[in-house]
Amino acid sequence: MNEEFVVVVMGLAVLVIGVIFAVGHYRREHRRSELLRQLDPAPGWYWQRHQQRN
Repeated sequence: MNEEFVVVVMGLAVLVIGVIFAVGHYRREHRRSELLRQLDPAPGWYWQRHQQRN
């Protein structure tokens, strides 16, 4: 019984740590996309209509 309890607690700890890392990764990528969007203030349609033709 004691061994099973330790295994369950360890498994839950691993899952919690995995969720924390996944949420951190998601937040970091979301923040990165927001910062990149701020670097390019021109709207997308502008670049589609004003591309240089070769």
